[in-house]
Amino acid sequence: MACAPGKIIVGQPKNYLYWKMKKYPILATLGLVALVVPVLQADTVLFEQNFESLPAGPLPKEFLPLAGEFAVMTEGGAHFLQLPGSPLDTFGVLFGPSNGDSSSVEGRFQGTKQGRKFPTFGLSLRGAGGYRLQVSPGKGQLEIYKGDDPIAGVPFVWESGAWICLKLRVKKMAAGWVVEGRAWKDGSEVPAEPQVKWDIVGEPPAGRAAIWGSPYSGTPISFDDLRWTAH
Repeated sequence: MACAPGKIIVGQPKNYLYWKMKKYPILATLGLVALVVPVLQADTVLFEQNFESLPAGPLPKEFLPLAGEFAVMTEGGAHFLQLPGSPLDTFGVLFGPSNGDSSSVEGRFQGTKQGRKFPTFGLSLRGAGGYRLQVSPGKGQLEIYKGDDPIAGVPFVWESGAWICLKLRVKKMAAGWVVEGRAWKDGSEVPAEPQVKWDIVGEPPAGRAAIWGSPYSGTPISFDDLRWTAH
């Protein structure tokens, strides 16, 4: 719990607070910290789901399916959301409230290749037609999409069967809004800087977060540890 800032006590001289801080310098330090801390806004978790408390079964009601037969699965004690390997199309589900603040959404994803066929998967902010961070193994790319259109991409080495962590952030800067994306293999070091960025022209509309999968390899795609935070 943060220390309360120093207060002038009623009935004491006007320089009482100054005298107390001079006599007890540690109080001065703690008092300054306490004054600064309330100015810093705490992050707000808008949505969080790790599926551990959910039994295997249909998509939880907190998700809004756009398309696809998503379901909770269990394997070796682990619980996660899964999209089946067919049909071969792009599917997604929305979650959380509509929000227009600076925020970031993250999660873990797993897919496998089959021969020369690869899946794609990702997550998005600002609604179904918003900004999506997507791993595209067939291209060897980590991409940012606006709706269904790719707008930025960088090389990315994907490992079939490995859990991949994705983090997408849409934030307001002095010059405007920017989209940032990070991707890394679960258990490895988190990239210090975003690997891919895009500057947004204008004000992006508010919207919900979403996860996406395209099982073009004909094998399931798994999703886990979803977290959406407003900053």
